[in-house]
Amino acid sequence: MKKRTFSLRNFFCLASLSLLSFYSLAQPKPRQISGIYPHLAYYNNEGECGTGAVVPWAGRLWVITYGPHLPFGSSDKLYEITTDLQKTVRPESVGGTPADRMIHRESNQLFIGPYAIDAQRKVRTIPYKEAPGRYTGLARSLTDPKEELLLATMEEGFYELDVHTLKTKMLYEDANVKHEKGDDISTNQPGTLLPGAHGKGFYSGQGVAVYSNNGEASPEALKQFDIKSGALSEWDGTDWKVVRRSQFVEVTGPGGIYGNPNPATDPIWATGWDHKSVLLGVRDAKQGWNFYRLPKASHSYDGAHGWNTEWPRIRDVGTEGKPDYLMTMHGMFWKFPGTFTAKNTAGIRPRSAHLKVIGDYTRWNDHLVFGCDDSAQKEFLNTRKIKGTIGGPGQSNSNLWFTSVIKPDELGPNTAQGAIWLSENVEANAPSDPFLFAGWENRMAWVKNEGTQTATFTFEVDTDGKGNWKELRSVEAKPNQAVAVVFSTSDKGEWVRVKSSNSTKATVNFNYHDASRFAKNQDKIFDGLASIGNNKYLGGLMYGLGDNRRALGLLAGQFENGKYTENGYYELDSAMNLVRKDDPKTAQFIREKFAIPKNVMKVEGSSVLIVDDSGRRWRLPLGDEKFTKETNAGNLRIAREVATERDLLNAHGTFYELPAENADGFAKIRPVASHSLGIHDYASYRGLLVMTGIDSKASNGEHIITSNDGKAKIWAGTIDDLWKLGKLIGHGGPWKDTQVKAGTPSDPYLIGFYDKKSLKLSHKSTQSVTFQIQVNPIGHGPWMTYKEITIKPGETFTYDFPKEFEARWIRFAADQDCAATAWLRYE
Repeated sequence: MKKRTFSLRNFFCLASLSLLSFYSLAQPKPRQISGIYPHLAYYNNEGECGTGAVVPWAGRLWVITYGPHLPFGSSDKLYEITTDLQKTVRPESVGGTPADRMIHRESNQLFIGPYAIDAQRKVRTIPYKEAPGRYTGLARSLTDPKEELLLATMEEGFYELDVHTLKTKMLYEDANVKHEKGDDISTNQPGTLLPGAHGKGFYSGQGVAVYSNNGEASPEALKQFDIKSGALSEWDGTDWKVVRRSQFVEVTGPGGIYGNPNPATDPIWATGWDHKSVLLGVRDAKQGWNFYRLPKASHSYDGAHGWNTEWPRIRDVGTEGKPDYLMTMHGMFWKFPGTFTAKNTAGIRPRSAHLKVIGDYTRWNDHLVFGCDDSAQKEFLNTRKIKGTIGGPGQSNSNLWFTSVIKPDELGPNTAQGAIWLSENVEANAPSDPFLFAGWENRMAWVKNEGTQTATFTFEVDTDGKGNWKELRSVEAKPNQAVAVVFSTSDKGEWVRVKSSNSTKATVNFNYHDASRFAKNQDKIFDGLASIGNNKYLGGLMYGLGDNRRALGLLAGQFENGKYTENGYYELDSAMNLVRKDDPKTAQFIREKFAIPKNVMKVEGSSVLIVDDSGRRWRLPLGDEKFTKETNAGNLRIAREVATERDLLNAHGTFYELPAENADGFAKIRPVASHSLGIHDYASYRGLLVMTGIDSKASNGEHIITSNDGKAKIWAGTIDDLWKLGKLIGHGGPWKDTQVKAGTPSDPYLIGFYDKKSLKLSHKSTQSVTFQIQVNPIGHGPWMTYKEITIKPGETFTYDFPKEFEARWIRFAADQDCAATAWLRYE
């Protein structure tokens, strides 16, 4: 028997392990607020810091970030995160604008961005000098998948990549590279190989590689959201073919990050959108492509340039042997069936609406981890007068969001809308694209015949997702007539489609309403925020600092009996310590550059009036009357970007998601929650939503942070906490004893997304007046007459809208001059 010895080396190894174990036990658990760990936030020196990919591998979580338009590298990093949430910046980091990821089983490597990581966590880098471009997707090779991958860039650069040597062979040159006089560089050039711009998804199977882009490189695309844009294309190894000229993003299949296990027969999925609805495509090896439509919960992802969609995905977030596909698309979490094929389309269901801008996500240690795009230093095209001259943070930053696996079922209501035809010519008896029908209790369709002849519109349903279509009902519409079609819970089917009896011009839009997740009362997480009209509370203006200070600057103050007094300048660090600082220069910068603008919206006796940057007029409901005084005094932040390229609007007691102007802005506003809080300012910091306007007596907790001297406080959470702030309510209307002219419609007044809706309509004429109640179901579609009501002198028309009723805007028109009131109440 061999004698065992205990060497000095053994002793030091054991001692080191013991010390390491003691150190790990002694380390305080990292602070977490609403699933956000502030210390994990990542920064760069670019105009944006988004999350390109999040992948568990070799016992770690790997994360890459990206800056905008950087095909040759940037200050972005590759991060390695341990199970106890310690973050390491890998020294191999070269940055860029990467969002590609694939696990190559044969070589046992994770490819993420320009990096290849083996099972021992050794990192190798693909040099941008040899393969320039903004890496957007990886796919298994069509000819030698055990040895090679295909790499795609956003500007149509395509490479073969050797998984062992990382050598690349250029198939098509990236458009950012110009070989003139031996050298190269011209950034952000659109490709000329395919129509569209701004490449996104890439995947292979069935003998082709499929590539998507979601933008258009034209001056019009920077302003108009509804022009022709984007493309879905495929390559057979020799030639390219354009499949569909629309904006597309994700391309994947049931194999996900590994590639399809049966590439010859497994389906390929693609998601996208146009100005009418979300698009879903599936490729069958024999049939080719089939396309379906789904409604949009949010329009903040729109924009013909394609910049507003940060990497919608379909990811398997299940466990081994039990796949569970989660889809993100246009502000909604969706249940996506792994069995989805052209012959079996059943099972797609809405889960809940979200506000976070999500780049990638995965399941890790029984949590979902979402990599987000939170706070961009450069707000790109998202400027508007209602924000005043306020800018973005001094330095771009974003973070991960850790949630339970059921969190995608627990956020906002699934109210959503989408069209199959939108003021377009349709052929007689030609069925529309299928539109998702299952998943909501309250459903209706708006039909408008914009042709010159009466037409019958027939609704058909695919009952089981296997193509078994049957007639559901038919409605007749005269020229220029609108018909509201209400579906009952007994109207079953996976998909619905429509036919017209004759060729005409028509709009058919579906509006689905969900009130199941309305928060009846304000959640306890908001305890400590001051009520509107509170005589004494702590406020402050906030700014995310630049120059790698990586802190939040707070110019704190106190409201007392309507008077505001500054308390000093403070900084919030990564450990959420709020400390007073002596920095008059930064304090003055915040005082000047982040002052709350006045007179950017008007609170009237009937409603909140907003005139947008295009001169369009919009009216929003009123809340507590105390908001009027505080708004006019400039004590409440009205609008600010807290998620990249979209704003959060706080108007008279309701928070709204506000798309950028190039995504149609106020026309597509989405209310989130109502409240009675005197919120002074709000901002994004390290992935958190931070707000001021705190009761001076509020005690510290998970969400309330108090300064070292007690004179400054903030609230911290995540933007999706706002769904729990309070049920959507409001009152008001476009008219209140208003002198109206015959045939001139009122301003649009928001009615979409609210629950219990009622109307009182009256006038002061000595004659009977006939009113048209008109609705716009979409925001950019045609106005439709919902009802026509004749009201006698001295009478009031009272109406409770049915629970199925859903449209985005409502307005009124009278057949004669009169003084009229149109008053709506949302309870």
